[in-house]
Amino acid sequence: MTLVVQKYGGTSVGDVGRIQRVARRIVETKRAGQDVVVVVSAMAGETDRLLQLAHEIAESPNERELDVILATGEQVAIGLLSLAIQASGAKARSFTGTQVRILTDNVHTKARILNIDVERIRQALREGKIAIVAGFQGVSAEDEVTTLGRGGSDLTAVALAAALSADVCEIYTDVEGVYTADPSLVPTARKLPRISFEEMIEMASLGTKVLQARAVEYAKNYNVSVHVRSSFSENRGTLVVQEDPDMEKVMVSGIAYDRKEAKITITRVVDRPGIAAKLFGRVAEAGIVVDMIVQNISQDGHTDISFTVPRTDFHKAMELVKGLAREIGADQVLGDDRIAKVSIVGVGMRTHSGVAAKMFAALAAEKINIMMISTSEIKVSCVIEEKYTELAVRVLHDVFRLESQSAGGR
Repeated sequence: MTLVVQKYGGTSVGDVGRIQRVARRIVETKRAGQDVVVVVSAMAGETDRLLQLAHEIAESPNERELDVILATGEQVAIGLLSLAIQASGAKARSFTGTQVRILTDNVHTKARILNIDVERIRQALREGKIAIVAGFQGVSAEDEVTTLGRGGSDLTAVALAAALSADVCEIYTDVEGVYTADPSLVPTARKLPRISFEEMIEMASLGTKVLQARAVEYAKNYNVSVHVRSSFSENRGTLVVQEDPDMEKVMVSGIAYDRKEAKITITRVVDRPGIAAKLFGRVAEAGIVVDMIVQNISQDGHTDISFTVPRTDFHKAMELVKGLAREIGADQVLGDDRIAKVSIVGVGMRTHSGVAAKMFAALAAEKINIMMISTSEIKVSCVIEEKYTELAVRVLHDVFRLESQSAGGR
Protein backbone atom coordinates (compact mmCIF):
# COMPACT_ATOMS: atom_id res chain seq x y z
CA MET A 1 0.00 0.00 0.00
CA THR A 2 1.33 3.43 -0.92
CA LEU A 3 1.62 6.22 1.62
CA VAL A 4 0.83 9.83 0.76
CA VAL A 5 1.33 12.91 2.94
CA GLN A 6 -1.10 15.71 2.06
CA LYS A 7 -0.77 19.26 3.34
CA TYR A 8 -3.68 21.73 3.21
CA GLY A 9 -3.08 25.45 3.64
CA GLY A 10 -5.22 27.98 5.44
CA THR A 11 -7.34 28.95 2.44
CA SER A 12 -8.11 25.27 1.79
CA VAL A 13 -9.66 24.98 5.27
CA GLY A 14 -10.87 28.58 5.50
CA ASP A 15 -14.42 27.75 6.59
CA VAL A 16 -16.62 24.77 7.47
CA GLY A 17 -17.65 24.18 3.86
CA ARG A 18 -14.04 24.04 2.70
CA ILE A 19 -13.07 21.77 5.58
CA GLN A 20 -15.85 19.38 4.57
CA ARG A 21 -14.70 19.48 0.92
CA VAL A 22 -11.12 18.70 1.98
CA ALA A 23 -12.39 15.87 4.18
CA ARG A 24 -14.17 14.30 1.19
CA ARG A 25 -11.01 14.52 -0.90
CA ILE A 26 -8.95 12.87 1.83
CA VAL A 27 -11.50 10.08 2.28
CA GLU A 28 -11.52 9.45 -1.48
CA THR A 29 -7.73 9.06 -1.37
CA LYS A 30 -8.03 6.60 1.51
CA ARG A 31 -10.74 4.58 -0.24
CA ALA A 32 -8.57 4.42 -3.35
CA GLY A 33 -6.25 2.19 -1.34
CA GLN A 34 -3.66 4.61 0.02
CA ASP A 35 -2.56 5.28 3.58
CA VAL A 36 -2.98 9.00 4.25
CA VAL A 37 -1.26 11.39 6.65
CA VAL A 38 -2.61 14.94 6.52
CA VAL A 39 -0.90 18.12 7.71
CA VAL A 40 -3.14 21.15 8.25
CA SER A 41 -2.50 24.87 8.64
CA ALA A 42 -4.65 27.19 10.73
CA MET A 43 -7.82 28.44 9.05
CA ALA A 44 -7.24 31.44 6.74
CA GLY A 45 -6.62 34.63 8.72
CA GLU A 46 -6.46 32.88 12.10
CA THR A 47 -2.71 33.26 12.65
CA ASP A 48 -2.91 36.98 11.82
CA ARG A 49 -5.86 37.36 14.21
CA LEU A 50 -3.92 35.70 17.02
CA LEU A 51 -0.88 37.86 16.31
CA GLN A 52 -3.02 40.99 16.44
CA LEU A 53 -4.46 39.96 19.79
CA ALA A 54 -0.98 39.40 21.18
CA HIS A 55 0.21 42.80 19.98
CA GLU A 56 -2.84 44.49 21.50
CA ILE A 57 -1.69 43.14 24.85
CA ALA A 58 2.05 43.71 24.42
CA GLU A 59 3.97 45.84 21.94
CA SER A 60 6.77 43.22 21.78
CA PRO A 61 5.19 39.95 22.93
CA ASN A 62 7.36 37.38 24.68
CA GLU A 63 8.18 34.81 21.99
CA ARG A 64 7.54 31.81 24.23
CA GLU A 65 4.02 33.00 24.97
CA LEU A 66 3.55 33.95 21.32
CA ASP A 67 4.22 30.34 20.31
CA VAL A 68 1.72 29.10 22.87
CA ILE A 69 -0.88 31.42 21.33
CA LEU A 70 -0.12 30.79 17.66
CA ALA A 71 -0.09 26.99 17.99
CA THR A 72 -3.79 27.01 18.90
CA GLY A 73 -4.77 27.92 15.32
CA GLU A 74 -3.62 24.57 13.93
CA GLN A 75 -5.06 22.71 16.90
CA VAL A 76 -8.55 23.98 16.05
CA ALA A 77 -8.09 23.08 12.37
CA ILE A 78 -6.99 19.46 12.98
CA GLY A 79 -9.88 18.86 15.37
CA LEU A 80 -12.46 20.19 12.91
CA LEU A 81 -10.98 18.28 9.98
CA SER A 82 -10.87 15.05 11.98
CA LEU A 83 -14.54 15.48 12.87
CA ALA A 84 -15.39 16.14 9.21
CA ILE A 85 -13.58 12.97 8.10
CA GLN A 86 -15.38 10.93 10.76
CA ALA A 87 -18.69 12.40 9.58
CA SER A 88 -17.80 11.16 6.08
CA GLY A 89 -17.62 7.61 7.38
CA ALA A 90 -13.86 7.17 7.70
CA LYS A 91 -11.65 6.81 10.77
CA ALA A 92 -9.37 9.70 11.74
CA ARG A 93 -7.24 10.81 14.66
CA SER A 94 -5.72 14.26 15.18
CA PHE A 95 -2.29 14.94 16.66
CA THR A 96 -0.59 18.14 17.80
CA GLY A 97 3.12 18.65 17.26
CA THR A 98 3.68 17.74 20.90
CA GLN A 99 1.66 14.51 20.66
CA VAL A 100 3.56 13.36 17.58
CA ARG A 101 6.76 14.59 19.18
CA ILE A 102 8.06 16.82 16.43
CA LEU A 103 11.24 17.66 18.31
CA THR A 104 12.76 21.08 17.57
CA ASP A 105 15.46 23.33 18.94
CA ASN A 106 14.39 25.93 21.50
CA VAL A 107 14.31 28.97 19.19
CA HIS A 108 10.78 30.31 19.52
CA THR A 109 8.81 31.52 16.44
CA LYS A 110 11.38 30.09 13.99
CA ALA A 111 12.38 26.71 15.40
CA ARG A 112 14.18 24.02 13.40
CA ILE A 113 13.11 20.38 13.36
CA LEU A 114 15.63 18.00 14.92
CA ASN A 115 13.72 14.71 14.94
CA ILE A 116 10.23 13.24 14.55
CA ASP A 117 8.83 10.24 16.43
CA VAL A 118 6.35 8.75 13.95
CA GLU A 119 5.29 5.70 16.00
CA ARG A 120 1.89 7.13 17.01
CA ILE A 121 1.21 7.97 13.37
CA ARG A 122 2.21 4.47 12.23
CA GLN A 123 -0.04 2.97 14.89
CA ALA A 124 -2.98 5.07 13.66
CA LEU A 125 -2.31 3.90 10.09
CA ARG A 126 -2.16 0.26 11.21
CA GLU A 127 -5.61 0.77 12.77
CA GLY A 128 -6.94 1.97 9.41
CA LYS A 129 -7.15 5.60 10.48
CA ILE A 130 -6.23 8.79 8.69
CA ALA A 131 -3.66 10.68 10.77
CA ILE A 132 -4.27 14.44 10.97
CA VAL A 133 -1.19 16.37 12.18
CA ALA A 134 -0.98 20.03 13.16
CA GLY A 135 1.44 21.89 10.91
CA PHE A 136 3.71 24.79 11.88
CA GLN A 137 4.42 23.53 15.42
CA GLY A 138 6.68 21.30 17.44
CA VAL A 139 8.07 20.84 20.93
CA SER A 140 11.52 21.45 22.39
CA ALA A 141 13.49 19.02 24.57
CA GLU A 142 12.23 21.07 27.54
CA ASP A 143 8.60 20.39 26.48
CA GLU A 144 8.08 23.97 25.37
CA VAL A 145 5.69 24.61 22.46
CA THR A 146 7.58 25.96 19.43
CA THR A 147 6.57 27.16 15.97
CA LEU A 148 8.45 26.85 12.68
CA GLY A 149 7.95 30.30 11.14
CA ARG A 150 5.66 31.47 8.36
CA GLY A 151 4.86 28.65 5.95
CA GLY A 152 6.01 26.15 8.57
CA SER A 153 3.22 23.69 7.74
CA ASP A 154 5.03 22.98 4.45
CA LEU A 155 8.10 22.03 6.47
CA THR A 156 6.01 19.81 8.77
CA ALA A 157 4.59 17.94 5.77
CA VAL A 158 7.94 17.42 4.05
CA ALA A 159 9.64 16.35 7.29
CA LEU A 160 6.86 13.83 8.00
CA ALA A 161 7.08 12.51 4.44
CA ALA A 162 10.81 11.98 4.91
CA ALA A 163 10.41 10.34 8.33
CA LEU A 164 7.66 8.03 7.07
CA SER A 165 9.36 7.29 3.72
CA ALA A 166 6.15 8.41 2.00
CA ASP A 167 5.74 7.87 -1.73
CA VAL A 168 4.81 11.51 -2.31
CA CYS A 169 4.18 14.75 -0.40
CA GLU A 170 1.26 16.67 -1.91
CA ILE A 171 1.08 20.36 -1.02
CA TYR A 172 -2.48 21.62 -1.59
CA THR A 173 -2.92 25.37 -1.85
CA ASP A 174 -5.14 27.96 -3.55
CA VAL A 175 -3.19 27.90 -6.84
CA GLU A 176 -2.73 25.03 -9.28
CA GLY A 177 1.04 24.89 -9.02
CA VAL A 178 4.18 26.94 -9.53
CA TYR A 179 3.89 29.59 -12.26
CA THR A 180 6.47 31.44 -14.32
CA ALA A 181 5.33 34.59 -12.49
CA ASP A 182 2.55 35.70 -10.17
CA PRO A 183 -0.62 35.19 -12.28
CA SER A 184 -2.26 38.14 -10.53
CA LEU A 185 0.41 40.42 -12.05
CA VAL A 186 1.04 38.57 -15.31
CA PRO A 187 -2.10 37.12 -16.97
CA THR A 188 0.07 35.15 -19.43
CA ALA A 189 2.02 33.40 -16.65
CA ARG A 190 2.30 29.68 -17.31
CA LYS A 191 2.10 26.77 -14.88
CA LEU A 192 5.30 24.75 -14.82
CA PRO A 193 4.76 20.96 -14.98
CA ARG A 194 8.00 20.55 -13.04
CA ILE A 195 10.75 22.62 -11.45
CA SER A 196 14.05 21.68 -9.83
CA PHE A 197 14.61 21.80 -6.07
CA GLU A 198 17.32 24.43 -6.59
CA GLU A 199 15.04 26.70 -8.62
CA MET A 200 12.18 26.29 -6.16
CA ILE A 201 14.42 27.15 -3.21
CA GLU A 202 15.46 30.36 -4.96
CA MET A 203 11.89 31.20 -6.03
CA ALA A 204 10.57 30.65 -2.49
CA SER A 205 13.32 32.66 -0.81
CA LEU A 206 12.88 35.49 -3.33
CA GLY A 207 9.19 36.06 -2.65
CA THR A 208 7.16 33.30 -4.34
CA LYS A 209 4.69 32.24 -1.65
CA VAL A 210 3.72 28.79 -2.97
CA LEU A 211 6.22 26.89 -0.79
CA GLN A 212 8.41 27.68 2.19
CA ALA A 213 12.10 27.76 1.21
CA ARG A 214 13.17 25.68 4.23
CA ALA A 215 10.63 23.01 3.29
CA VAL A 216 12.03 22.75 -0.24
CA GLU A 217 15.58 22.55 1.08
CA TYR A 218 14.50 19.74 3.41
CA ALA A 219 12.83 17.95 0.49
CA LYS A 220 16.01 18.27 -1.56
CA ASN A 221 18.21 16.94 1.25
CA TYR A 222 15.98 13.90 1.82
CA ASN A 223 14.86 13.51 -1.82
CA VAL A 224 11.17 13.87 -0.98
CA SER A 225 8.95 14.00 -4.06
CA VAL A 226 6.78 17.13 -3.77
CA HIS A 227 3.63 17.79 -5.83
CA VAL A 228 2.16 21.31 -5.55
CA ARG A 229 -1.58 21.18 -6.35
CA SER A 230 -4.81 23.13 -5.93
CA SER A 231 -7.30 21.97 -3.31
CA PHE A 232 -10.06 23.37 -5.53
CA SER A 233 -9.45 21.26 -8.64
CA GLU A 234 -8.39 17.77 -9.70
CA ASN A 235 -5.77 19.03 -12.17
CA ARG A 236 -2.16 17.99 -11.86
CA GLY A 237 0.07 20.68 -10.45
CA THR A 238 3.84 21.17 -10.42
CA LEU A 239 6.33 18.48 -9.46
CA VAL A 240 9.38 19.69 -7.53
CA VAL A 241 12.15 17.27 -8.47
CA GLN A 242 15.88 16.72 -8.79
CA GLU A 243 17.49 18.68 -11.61
CA ASP A 244 18.00 16.90 -14.94
CA PRO A 245 20.01 17.95 -18.05
CA ASP A 246 16.91 19.09 -19.98
CA MET A 247 16.27 21.83 -17.42
CA GLU A 248 19.50 23.62 -18.35
CA LYS A 249 18.19 24.16 -21.88
CA VAL A 250 15.89 26.85 -20.50
CA MET A 251 17.54 30.22 -19.83
CA VAL A 252 15.03 31.46 -17.22
CA SER A 253 12.30 29.45 -15.52
CA GLY A 254 10.49 32.10 -13.51
CA ILE A 255 10.24 35.64 -12.16
CA ALA A 256 9.92 36.34 -8.43
CA TYR A 257 9.41 39.58 -6.52
CA ASP A 258 9.37 40.74 -2.92
CA ARG A 259 7.88 44.02 -1.74
CA LYS A 260 8.64 43.34 1.92
CA GLU A 261 12.20 44.61 2.08
CA ALA A 262 13.88 47.87 3.07
CA LYS A 263 17.30 49.36 2.32
CA ILE A 264 19.72 50.96 4.79
CA THR A 265 22.86 52.88 3.77
CA ILE A 266 25.68 54.04 6.06
CA THR A 267 27.75 56.78 4.44
CA ARG A 268 31.46 57.52 4.91
CA VAL A 269 32.33 54.50 6.98
CA VAL A 270 36.02 54.22 7.87
CA ASP A 271 37.44 51.57 5.54
CA ARG A 272 39.45 49.31 7.85
CA PRO A 273 39.34 45.62 8.86
CA GLY A 274 36.67 44.68 11.40
CA ILE A 275 34.14 47.43 10.69
CA ALA A 276 31.83 45.26 8.57
CA ALA A 277 32.14 42.42 11.09
CA LYS A 278 31.13 44.78 13.90
CA LEU A 279 28.20 46.21 11.94
CA PHE A 280 26.68 42.95 10.75
CA GLY A 281 27.53 41.17 14.00
CA ARG A 282 25.36 43.67 15.89
CA VAL A 283 22.56 43.28 13.34
CA ALA A 284 22.72 39.48 13.65
CA GLU A 285 22.67 39.65 17.46
CA ALA A 286 19.40 41.59 17.18
CA GLY A 287 17.89 38.70 15.20
CA ILE A 288 17.66 40.71 11.98
CA VAL A 289 18.30 38.82 8.75
CA VAL A 290 20.35 40.71 6.14
CA ASP A 291 19.74 39.89 2.50
CA MET A 292 21.80 41.91 0.00
CA ILE A 293 25.00 43.84 0.84
CA VAL A 294 26.87 46.33 -1.35
CA GLN A 295 30.06 48.17 -0.35
CA ASN A 296 31.37 50.96 -2.56
CA ILE A 297 35.00 51.41 -3.58
CA SER A 298 36.99 53.18 -0.87
CA GLN A 299 37.74 56.87 -1.37
CA ASP A 300 39.94 58.86 1.03
CA GLY A 301 39.86 55.90 3.43
CA HIS A 302 36.04 55.90 3.62
CA THR A 303 33.28 53.89 1.96
CA ASP A 304 29.49 53.56 1.87
CA ILE A 305 27.76 50.31 2.87
CA SER A 306 24.21 49.47 1.81
CA PHE A 307 22.18 46.41 2.79
CA THR A 308 18.59 45.19 2.80
CA VAL A 309 16.52 43.81 5.67
CA PRO A 310 12.90 42.64 6.03
CA ARG A 311 10.59 45.64 6.09
CA THR A 312 9.16 44.46 9.41
CA ASP A 313 12.63 44.96 10.95
CA PHE A 314 13.32 48.30 9.27
CA HIS A 315 12.72 50.63 12.23
CA LYS A 316 14.50 48.32 14.65
CA ALA A 317 17.49 48.06 12.30
CA MET A 318 17.59 51.82 11.70
CA GLU A 319 17.81 52.60 15.43
CA LEU A 320 20.49 49.98 15.94
CA VAL A 321 22.58 51.14 12.96
CA LYS A 322 22.28 54.83 13.92
CA GLY A 323 23.76 54.02 17.31
CA LEU A 324 26.54 51.99 15.75
CA ALA A 325 27.27 54.72 13.18
CA ARG A 326 28.00 57.14 16.03
CA GLU A 327 30.38 54.59 17.58
CA ILE A 328 32.42 54.09 14.41
CA GLY A 329 32.35 57.72 13.30
CA ALA A 330 30.28 57.23 10.14
CA ASP A 331 28.63 60.25 8.51
CA GLN A 332 24.91 59.41 8.33
CA VAL A 333 22.39 56.56 8.05
CA LEU A 334 19.86 56.65 5.21
CA GLY A 335 16.80 54.41 5.03
CA ASP A 336 14.32 53.54 2.30
CA ASP A 337 11.34 51.28 2.98
CA ARG A 338 9.78 51.81 -0.47
CA ILE A 339 11.87 49.32 -2.41
CA ALA A 340 11.19 45.94 -4.00
CA LYS A 341 13.38 43.08 -5.16
CA VAL A 342 12.75 41.56 -8.58
CA SER A 343 14.54 38.34 -9.55
CA ILE A 344 14.96 35.96 -12.46
CA VAL A 345 15.61 32.28 -11.68
CA GLY A 346 16.74 29.36 -13.81
CA VAL A 347 19.29 26.54 -13.70
CA GLY A 348 19.94 27.35 -17.38
CA MET A 349 21.90 30.43 -16.28
CA ARG A 350 24.83 28.10 -15.62
CA THR A 351 25.17 27.41 -19.34
CA HIS A 352 23.74 30.55 -20.98
CA SER A 353 25.71 33.79 -21.23
CA GLY A 354 24.27 37.29 -21.26
CA VAL A 355 21.27 36.58 -19.03
CA ALA A 356 22.03 39.36 -16.54
CA ALA A 357 22.78 41.84 -19.35
CA LYS A 358 19.43 41.03 -20.95
CA MET A 359 17.65 41.65 -17.63
CA PHE A 360 19.43 44.98 -17.06
CA ALA A 361 18.70 46.14 -20.61
CA ALA A 362 15.00 45.30 -20.25
CA LEU A 363 14.73 47.35 -17.05
CA ALA A 364 16.73 50.23 -18.54
CA ALA A 365 14.41 50.36 -21.55
CA GLU A 366 11.55 51.10 -19.11
CA LYS A 367 13.71 53.66 -17.25
CA ILE A 368 13.67 51.52 -14.11
CA ASN A 369 16.76 52.34 -12.04
CA ILE A 370 18.64 49.46 -10.36
CA MET A 371 19.80 50.30 -6.83
CA MET A 372 21.46 47.01 -5.90
CA ILE A 373 22.32 43.73 -7.65
CA SER A 374 22.82 40.24 -6.24
CA THR A 375 23.62 37.09 -8.18
CA SER A 376 24.10 33.36 -7.72
CA GLU A 377 24.63 30.53 -10.18
CA ILE A 378 20.92 30.37 -10.96
CA LYS A 379 19.48 33.78 -10.08
CA VAL A 380 19.89 37.51 -10.60
CA SER A 381 18.14 39.93 -8.23
CA CYS A 382 17.73 43.70 -8.57
CA VAL A 383 16.49 46.19 -5.99
CA ILE A 384 14.26 48.84 -7.57
CA GLU A 385 11.69 51.42 -6.48
CA GLU A 386 8.59 49.64 -5.23
CA LYS A 387 6.27 51.56 -7.59
CA TYR A 388 7.88 49.82 -10.58
CA THR A 389 7.41 46.26 -9.29
CA GLU A 390 4.49 45.20 -11.50
CA LEU A 391 5.99 46.80 -14.60
CA ALA A 392 9.34 45.12 -13.99
CA VAL A 393 7.81 41.67 -13.51
CA ARG A 394 5.71 41.97 -16.70
CA VAL A 395 8.60 43.29 -18.77
CA LEU A 396 10.97 40.52 -17.65
CA HIS A 397 8.31 37.87 -18.24
CA ASP A 398 7.91 39.18 -21.79
CA VAL A 399 11.60 39.63 -22.61
CA PHE A 400 12.44 36.07 -21.55
CA ARG A 401 9.32 34.76 -23.39
CA LEU A 402 8.08 32.79 -20.39
CA GLU A 403 4.50 32.70 -21.70
CA SER A 404 5.65 30.35 -24.49
CA GLN A 405 5.31 26.60 -23.92
CA SER A 406 8.50 26.04 -25.89
CA ALA A 407 10.38 28.51 -23.69
CA GLY A 408 9.69 26.36 -20.67
CA GLY A 409 10.82 23.09 -22.16
CA ARG A 410 9.37 21.38 -19.13
